[in-house]
Amino acid sequence: MTATVPSALLANAIRALAMDAVQQANSGHPGMPMGMAEIAVALWNRHLRHNPANPRWADRDRFVVSNGHGSMLLYALLHLTGYDLPIDELKKFRQLHSKTPGHPEYGLTPGVETTTGPLGQGITNAVGMALAEELLAGTFNRPGHRIVDHRTYVFLGDGCLMEGISHEAASLAGTWGLSKLIALYDDNGISIDGKTEGWFTDDTPRRFAAYGWNVIADVDGHDADAVDAAIQAAQRETRRPTLICCKTVIGKGSPGRAGSAKAHGEALGKDEVAATRAALGWSHAPFEIPDAVYAAWNARECGALLEQDWNARFSAYAQAHPDLAAEFRRRMAGDLPDGFDAALAGLVEAVGAKAETVATRKASQGALAALAPVLPELVGGSADLMGSVFTNWPASRVVARGADGSLGGNIVNFGVREFAMAAITNGMALHGGFIAETGTFLTFADYSRNALRMAALMKLRNIFVFTHDSIGVGEDGPTHQPVEHVASLRLIPGMHVWRPADTVETAVAWGAAVRRRDGPTCLVFSRQNTQFQTRSAEATAGIARGGYVLADAGQARAVIIATGSEVELAVKARDLLAAEGIAVRVVSMPCTHVFDAQDAAYRAAVLPRGLPRVAVEAGVTDFWRKYVGAVDGGGAVVGIDRFGESAPAKDVYRHFGITAENVAAAVKSVLN
Repeated sequence: MTATVPSALLANAIRALAMDAVQQANSGHPGMPMGMAEIAVALWNRHLRHNPANPRWADRDRFVVSNGHGSMLLYALLHLTGYDLPIDELKKFRQLHSKTPGHPEYGLTPGVETTTGPLGQGITNAVGMALAEELLAGTFNRPGHRIVDHRTYVFLGDGCLMEGISHEAASLAGTWGLSKLIALYDDNGISIDGKTEGWFTDDTPRRFAAYGWNVIADVDGHDADAVDAAIQAAQRETRRPTLICCKTVIGKGSPGRAGSAKAHGEALGKDEVAATRAALGWSHAPFEIPDAVYAAWNARECGALLEQDWNARFSAYAQAHPDLAAEFRRRMAGDLPDGFDAALAGLVEAVGAKAETVATRKASQGALAALAPVLPELVGGSADLMGSVFTNWPASRVVARGADGSLGGNIVNFGVREFAMAAITNGMALHGGFIAETGTFLTFADYSRNALRMAALMKLRNIFVFTHDSIGVGEDGPTHQPVEHVASLRLIPGMHVWRPADTVETAVAWGAAVRRRDGPTCLVFSRQNTQFQTRSAEATAGIARGGYVLADAGQARAVIIATGSEVELAVKARDLLAAEGIAVRVVSMPCTHVFDAQDAAYRAAVLPRGLPRVAVEAGVTDFWRKYVGAVDGGGAVVGIDRFGESAPAKDVYRHFGITAENVAAAVKSVLN
């Protein structure tokens, strides 16, 4: 910051841009940007290491606005510091196709590190980013060469702290001792419904201290120097993450709205904007920023120097450790190692030759054992179910601190925290350098659903393993028997859901998930054994296309479509029908999304027009109507449209009529 431009003027530039953009859109949240303006000055103008000319610089500090409704704070900062976000984009705040949507969106606006809006997920993503930084540093840094050395900063508000996910994430961050994570809490005591004293009376500093955080309490959030001093203290902490509690007034500067819920989520109004300008001494027109303020905020020169310095240090590192430098570049670029394709091909061939009948959850662990040795970027984990979901592998090591204090390992014990697990690994994917795979029971996907949705929205390379995938769970009963979950996951745009039938399909599904770079994947596995299916080389190649002809018959009169553990029922039904002289084709469709993306000719070759179709899956039936026809349209679905029962798996399947005999009967009914 230059001596000629006081902090108050820099902060008021943020306030002016925020209130002008929200007013022009007549929509938005001006209160948070106006209340956190001095906090932003302290961090962005004095501490944040970033380069506006290269938002993807590997060793930049990460910055997350967890209270994403205050997006205009971030947009103002990006514009003022020199990112490719011109003033015209701020004028189009919340308008169609602008780069300034209502909540920050990753991949749309330069400098936005994660999509935030659902409260609590931003701080949780930040925990994942900080975890990724520590693990990468432990892998790549060497004496005299610290090429991974950055911090993660996050702004958050009362709403983030009320959401349960923040408790899960903060507990883990304290346990892991993520000292490079610094959170700045906007403690203004206001949410949409008014003063939070009626519904949020937590002693937040003591709560975070109990989590193992370093807590700096009672900081005046409108004193940039005080916030600056708190950040410096946080940076000196080497064992714990830090929470800086900043007392603020929401809508600071607005004579009629400051400190009220009215400032939270609506435009101030033309008269109040004018009154605020007068109160702040801001005489400039809407969206007009003085040149001196721009110059004081501009970070392009400083950012370029920071990156140049890092590039020089990385060059020295590459000379001293060329293999490590090449590996770092590969991992941060997201490229797979040269040996991956061969390892996958070898895995598919090996499990095909072994022809083993096992649960697909066990087949999944076998796939991990084969692929993990050539995927050093792979990080696994589970929500206290490692012995059931098998997301570890023989050579995996639990993430923990070593004797030297560094954090190492590649398997994370998340505890019973499904939501945090999903959102933390989203943060790791956003940071770069890792491919994360985590596991829990399918029925508990509900706990992490919003993080799954955010992974799809951001097109993250994240792999979610779900086991115990049907009423085959058996004795645990309807609370643990997912019937609607696979169908509902398939409805998330951009989410690939694989439900493989045997060891070969499981191997191919893992390959597809690891290779995918434009979105997340759910891998859904069985608890019970599934019959190995003998298939031709052509059929094996077809698995990767999402759906393929597993077993055919000359002059087939109908098609049975199945997934997962029900594929063997379809094959048995085919045999029963063949004994009666009825020829049918069996199509295995482990991933409907991938199949739907195939060209029309391939889809028609697998599912010929005019042939009646029957689908079978141990779940809700409505999803399959798009493949077999309407309820009365000549197709049929064998499934379950109610919650399950507690009994041995075979008895539950029989009770609900999900049997080969009923599948055969359904085929005969559609033929009639």
